[in-house]
Amino acid sequence: MTYEDALRRAAAAHGIESSYTDTWGKTHETSPEVARAILAALRFPVGSAEEIEQALAQREAAQWREPLDATIVVRTGTDHIRLRIPASQNGASAKLEIEWEGGDLEHHWFWMPELETIDHAIIDGSEWLAKRLPLPATPRLGYHRIRVHWVQDPQLRTFAEARFIVCPPRAKSVERRMAGLAVSLYGLRSARNWGCGDFTDLEALIDAFAPAGAAFIALNPLHAIANRQPYNTSPYLPQCALFRNFIYLDVERVGDPHLDDSVRQEIAALRDSEFVEYERVAALKLSALWRTFEQFRAGRGPAHVEQDSFDTYLSEEGHLLEGYAIFCVLDEEMHRRDANVWLWTQWPEEYRDPGSSAVHEFATKHRERILFFKFLQWQIALQAAAAHAHALERGMTIGLYHDLALATDQYGADLWARRRFFAAGCRVGAPPDELAPSGQDWGFPPPNREQHRAEGYQLFARSIRNAAASGGALRIDHVMRFFRLFWIPEGFETSRGTYVRDYAEDLLGILALESVRRNFIVIGEDLGTVTGEARDALASSGILSYRLLWFERDQAGNFYPPGHYPETALAATTTHDLPTLAGFFQAQDLEARKTAGLADEAEYEQQKAHREGEIQRLHSALAENGYTGDPLAFLLATPCLLAVVNQEDLYGEPLQQNLPGSTWQYPNWRRKMRHTLEHIQVLAALYSERVKSAGRASTV
Repeated sequence: MTYEDALRRAAAAHGIESSYTDTWGKTHETSPEVARAILAALRFPVGSAEEIEQALAQREAAQWREPLDATIVVRTGTDHIRLRIPASQNGASAKLEIEWEGGDLEHHWFWMPELETIDHAIIDGSEWLAKRLPLPATPRLGYHRIRVHWVQDPQLRTFAEARFIVCPPRAKSVERRMAGLAVSLYGLRSARNWGCGDFTDLEALIDAFAPAGAAFIALNPLHAIANRQPYNTSPYLPQCALFRNFIYLDVERVGDPHLDDSVRQEIAALRDSEFVEYERVAALKLSALWRTFEQFRAGRGPAHVEQDSFDTYLSEEGHLLEGYAIFCVLDEEMHRRDANVWLWTQWPEEYRDPGSSAVHEFATKHRERILFFKFLQWQIALQAAAAHAHALERGMTIGLYHDLALATDQYGADLWARRRFFAAGCRVGAPPDELAPSGQDWGFPPPNREQHRAEGYQLFARSIRNAAASGGALRIDHVMRFFRLFWIPEGFETSRGTYVRDYAEDLLGILALESVRRNFIVIGEDLGTVTGEARDALASSGILSYRLLWFERDQAGNFYPPGHYPETALAATTTHDLPTLAGFFQAQDLEARKTAGLADEAEYEQQKAHREGEIQRLHSALAENGYTGDPLAFLLATPCLLAVVNQEDLYGEPLQQNLPGSTWQYPNWRRKMRHTLEHIQVLAALYSERVKSAGRASTV
C-alpha cells in the first residue's frame, strides 16, 4: 500500500472528508499535506505508510478488545446495541445490568449462542465476535450506566461497562405560528440601569411586549466575555461558553452597593453614553458586587436568606464552575502584577496548567475571591430565572430565547481549563464563498470528538443545558458543527482547509434529550453550505431551520415568495452580522465597510451597483406578493412556525450591531437601542399591529 493510500484510510477513520463542494459547485480535494497535518494534530502517527498501517491496526484491535463503546447513545425504539466478545466466550452466559439515572437497577440474562453474530474479526491471531445485545423495550430517557457480567459460578465477573444515554427521537415541538422580538440585551436603555441593559430592564421589556402578542424575547448569547474593548466584546467569542456575563446583573437587586456621589456620577455618564462602555461598566459593577458579596458573607443583604440555594447551585455546577472561577481570579491577579499581561498564554508557566500545584496553592490562597465569582454566576442564574418566569406569567408562550455561540476564545477559560476537548494545531473557519472569496479563519480550535465521546459527552450536554437555562428556546449558532467543521491546519492558508466530521447522531440525540427534559425548542442556524443529509437529520430530530430573507432566493437570485418558506423553520429578516432592513435599502453596511477601510472606492462602487439590483429584486418580490414596500409583513406572512422581528427593524435603525472583519474601526456589539424602556410603548404598539395582522400574536 502506498503512503497516500494509507493516509486516505487514516483520514477516513478520523472523519476527515476526502473532498467538499463549495457554493459555486466546485469540488475541492483534500490534499495529502492537509490530511497529514490534521492527523498529526490529532496525535496520530503519519511518518510512513508502515507507521500509519500499524497505528490503524492497533486502533482497530483496541476497538475490538473493548466490549462496549465508552459511550453509547441511542434513541427510544432502538432494540439492540453491539457487544464484542472473544469467540472463546461464545458458549458463556451473561447478565446485562442497566443502572438507570436515579439508581434503579434492571437485569437481563442471555446465553451467547442465542445472540445473533453480526460481525467478526481476527485480532492478533484470536477471533472476536460482535453480538446483537437486546435492549429493554421501554428504556428510560436519561444518562445511565450499562454493564455486562459473565455468569460464573458462584459469582459474576464484570466484563464491560459504558455510559448509556437514551434520547427521544425529536426535540420539543412548536404547536402553532408565533412571533417574537429580537434584542441585544446589552443595548437596552433605561433611566435606572448602569450603562448596559440588565435583567431588570429585560423584565420591563417583557411588560411592554407580552401584551403586544410577543411569544418570546430573542437574546444575544449571554456567555461570559472579557468585557474589553475593542477585541473582547463579541458575545459570539466567549471567554467561557458555560457561564454568563455578570454585566447583565442588576446590582441593586443583589444587595446594597453603598454608592457615593462619584459612583453615581459615573453611572449617570455610562447611562448617557452613546455606546456601551464595557470596561467601565464591568469595573463599576464588579466593585459594587464585591460589596454586596461581603454583605452576603457577613449574613446581611437579600441574598443571605438563600444560602441553601447557593450551596445547591455550587454542588450542581461543581468542578466546571470551580475551574472558571479560578481562571477569573488568576486573570485578575496576573494583570494586576503586570499590566501588559492579557492572555493566559502569557502567565508564568506554572499557572498555565490548571492541574499544577501552583494553581492549587493559588486557589487555596484566594478562596474568598474565587467564591465571589461563583456567587456572581449564582446571582445571574437567579435573575435570569426570574426574567423567564416573568415572561411566562405575563402570557408569553415561549419566554426567553437564548443563543449558543459556536466559538470559544482560544485565550479564554474554556481552553485553559479543558484543553483536552480541543484539537491543538488547527483552527475552525469556513471555505471560500461569495462573502469571503479567500475563506474565513475564525481563530479558535475545533473540538476533539473522540475525547467528548470518551467522557460521555458530559461537557457538551452541560453546554446545552447552561445555554438554555431559564429559557423556552435555544438557537444553535452554526448548527452544522454537529455534522462537520472546516478545519485549517497551522501553517496553511484558509482556502486549503477541509471538513472533518463529528458524531452528529449522538450530538443531535443529546440535544433532543435536553430539549424535552428542560422544555425548550431548538432552532438550528443552518445558513451557508448545508448538505441534504444534514437537513434531513435536523428535520427528523425536530430542529427548526433558520431562514433569512436575504438568503431565500432561487438560482437566478430572485427572492422566493412567502409560501416557499418551510413550515418547520424560524424566519428572520437579518442577523447581527448583516444589514438591518433600513441599512439594506440605504446601503449603510457598504458605507460602513468603506469607512472602516474594509473596501476601497472601486470595491465600494461595485458593491453599491450590485446592491441597487438587489433592492430592485426585493421590491419586485414584495410587489408581486402583495406587500409593496413592506418586507416585514412579507416575512411574517411565511408559513414558518416562528418569526422574529429585530427591534432595529421596528423603528428603521440603519446601523447593524456587528460589522464582520472589523474591530476598532466600528462599534461592534456596543450599539444601544434608540428608545428607552420608559418610552418603549410606541414600538410595542407597532409590533402588536404587525404580528396580529399576520395571525402570529401570542395569546394569554
